[in-house]
Amino acid sequence: MNLPVTPIEIRDAVQADAAELADLLNAIIAKGGTTALEDPYTAEALDLAYLTGPEVHCCFVAVDRATGRIEGFQTLGRNRALPDGIGDIGTFARLGETQRGVGQALFAATRDRAEALGLSAINATIRADNTGGLAFYTKQGFVDHDVVKGVPLKDGQTIDRMVKRYRLAPTVSSL
Repeated sequence: MNLPVTPIEIRDAVQADAAELADLLNAIIAKGGTTALEDPYTAEALDLAYLTGPEVHCCFVAVDRATGRIEGFQTLGRNRALPDGIGDIGTFARLGETQRGVGQALFAATRDRAEALGLSAINATIRADNTGGLAFYTKQGFVDHDVVKGVPLKDGQTIDRMVKRYRLAPTVSSL
């Protein structure tokens, strides 16, 4: 079976991507309703938190081959609330650009890197009202793990968080 060539290229994020990614993420934050993030990021803060900071395992970007524009990014980092060996994932696609295979392509790269790093699982925490995000992670193979009830937003509204996990295959060296 011949698969069509994807117009998206996946590559490691670099510090030079930070300004474009901050714009992409800040548009998602401003729209509201899908991310638990509520405060906009500067390029510097985004770089430290999601791209190249010491708590980042990896971060990939999806670049449109025709335009060179970044269509989304996926970060995998350390979360001190999680056990060692479990990475915490965040996925962000440019508004209006979902359903292009960006998330799926990003996750393939993130999963492979997480396995190479020897992680045992990937954690995703998604707002309960983010049906698209919940469906995305389920489609990638994440399973329900926990529910965090009534997490407050800045406006006082409370939203549950659904915690999903993706178990990684053990590497030969970890057997």
